[in-house]
Amino acid sequence: MSTVLVTGGTGFIGAHTLVQLIAEGHTVRTTVRNLARQSDVMAMLKQGGADPETKLAFHQADLESDAGWAEAVKGCDYVLHIASPFPPGLPRDENELIIPAREGALRVLRAARDAGVKRVVLTSSFAAIGYGRTALTKVLDETDWTDPEAKGIGAYVKSKAIAERAAWDFMAREGGAMELSVINPVGVFGPVLGPDYSSSILAIQRLMSGALPGCPKLEFGIVDVRDVALLHIRAMTAPEVKGERFLAISGDFLSFSGIAKVLKDRMGSAAAKVPTGELPNWLLRLAALRDPAIRLILPELGKPRNATGAKAERLLNWTPISREDAIAATAQSLLDLGLIKTD
Repeated sequence: MSTVLVTGGTGFIGAHTLVQLIAEGHTVRTTVRNLARQSDVMAMLKQGGADPETKLAFHQADLESDAGWAEAVKGCDYVLHIASPFPPGLPRDENELIIPAREGALRVLRAARDAGVKRVVLTSSFAAIGYGRTALTKVLDETDWTDPEAKGIGAYVKSKAIAERAAWDFMAREGGAMELSVINPVGVFGPVLGPDYSSSILAIQRLMSGALPGCPKLEFGIVDVRDVALLHIRAMTAPEVKGERFLAISGDFLSFSGIAKVLKDRMGSAAAKVPTGELPNWLLRLAALRDPAIRLILPELGKPRNATGAKAERLLNWTPISREDAIAATAQSLLDLGLIKTD
């Protein structure tokens, strides 16, 4: 088994990836910005079914500082760079997101190269693939790139596109013998292990708790977090996928109202507060004046998209969990952990 570093062990994808690596018998390390979070990570691993006696090495490292990275990657065969900033709302300055995402990726790549790491698997996003176009009729795949200079591109989307481009450019110029693969997930759903989870989960949380009076006219790509973790691990060692990027998506995009319907169909009385009607765009623009999370989605209202994960299915023998099962697993885990109230 290999020695693997997972950056961002407190995160939703990071924690699930740790669970799977531990189950496979790898020697595993993770980075956290604050070592006080070790107990939080261990609690999430236990929730995910990892052996409570698991020996997991923690290293303190921050994407905005060189400190700690050389020690974290020393002796590692592989690095799964999953940590990345995600905003609760729109930042005042887009560079608050762009600089940590870009420089953090480069910082990890440099440290990994200098330590003789075989391959880095970088978590990018569909945000680096599917935005900045006027025509949205194409089924998007890994050959597509977001144009970060396009009008209306938000700071988060721009940060992901710029960070991934910077990573590939680094590899072409300075990567040496090290290899890079990239995973580009759409909206990440699935079982929550604790209070740190993907922003996509907020959609389920708000629907189930009745916090939304209706459904925005939005469409989501959906993938289960367990499948995203699995893709990272398969991309880590598969010899034929070095230098490749992989879209992580299960089926076609689904509308917000379609997600609500799945919750109604699958969650029974627990979904009593879930709305099914669509909200007019003008009402959301009004609500965005008070809610930063809503401001993030305004540019995407009424813009249908679709994408395919056929490449990952073909090259990595990947059969994703269905959209419906991922949505139901999200809702059930939120209920089990007491993170939503339906009464």
